[in-house]
Amino acid sequence: MAKKAILVLEDGSVYEGYSFGAEGDAFGEVVFNTSMMGYQKMLTDPSYAGQIVVPTYPLIGNYGINEQDFESNKIQVRGFVVREECYQPNHYLSTKTIHEYLAESGIPGISGVDTRAITRRLRSSGVMMGIITSDKTPQEALEELQKAPSYGETDFVKQVTTDAPYQWEPELTEEVPQSLCKIVVLDCGLKYSILRIMRGMGCTMRVVPGTMSADEILNLKPDGILLSPGPGNPEVLDYIVDTVKKLIGKKPIMGICMGNQLIARAFGAKTFKLKFGHRGANHPVRDLADGRIHITAQNHGYATDPDNLKGGLEVTHVNLNDGTVEGLRHKELPIFSIQYHSEASPGPLGNTYLFGKFIEMVREEKS
Repeated sequence: MAKKAILVLEDGSVYEGYSFGAEGDAFGEVVFNTSMMGYQKMLTDPSYAGQIVVPTYPLIGNYGINEQDFESNKIQVRGFVVREECYQPNHYLSTKTIHEYLAESGIPGISGVDTRAITRRLRSSGVMMGIITSDKTPQEALEELQKAPSYGETDFVKQVTTDAPYQWEPELTEEVPQSLCKIVVLDCGLKYSILRIMRGMGCTMRVVPGTMSADEILNLKPDGILLSPGPGNPEVLDYIVDTVKKLIGKKPIMGICMGNQLIARAFGAKTFKLKFGHRGANHPVRDLADGRIHITAQNHGYATDPDNLKGGLEVTHVNLNDGTVEGLRHKELPIFSIQYHSEASPGPLGNTYLFGKFIEMVREEKS
């Protein structure tokens, strides 16, 4: 019989369920994701650092855990909240259950809760801090939660970025094209899918810590620079914004998700926190240049204020659900960025063409 556990939100609401994964307490910002699949990629996405994730899809764990779908080298979420945990996954690549994966990584989960009710509360009241516990009363959990540091005041990039530069050279199942260009990736919370796709397109990928200076990056003699996605509030990342400012005009730059916000802030724009964020694989985005609608994968809780754009930066894409900024480009310099995930993992792969656009921009600058 599974041990009972509770999820307590900072507004005092309590959800009862059963402990799975590791036993213990976990606190973080509670957010929901509307993807119908891809839970392993959610768990290992560094953009979820500091957060407790609630998938809205009810059955989680049915295809187990495999060695091919990791987006980083560990689980990044603080906790996992599901309606129903699958005990007997069925997939030829599966090596363990989701319970075993969470347990060996020390990550608490809670199952058997009404995830639809949690999602509705977060949509109406906004995301909030929460705690998963299997040995505290609701009052004790709430008191513990009130001592926890604020999500928006924490620099999570320093927690997830690589400790040292490295070259991405995975085992490939097919021949890779001759190297088209050398890309340096500033790791703010990088997903492996970005490296897999761009390496498959023939790029040499060098990953560097988010704390690396602009001079050190330029000394690597890149053909282009990619600013990766990442977790947390961009307003606490002034040190990276200063780096981006010094890179502007030196090399072609592409930004994804957090990278989009860093470029915006480097040009003087402000960012703001969304009520409940964009997390899922089904967000519609309009390209303002041709009117085309793209279905995108997203994972972010902050957005760019378009009223503060300066220095030749302009909006290229908008979210059709709430009208927020989903893409930027510079009118003269080789710089563009998107707020959604072109690697779309999990999600639709219809936006990987943006990597090709970046490579073409880099090649034009080289020639």
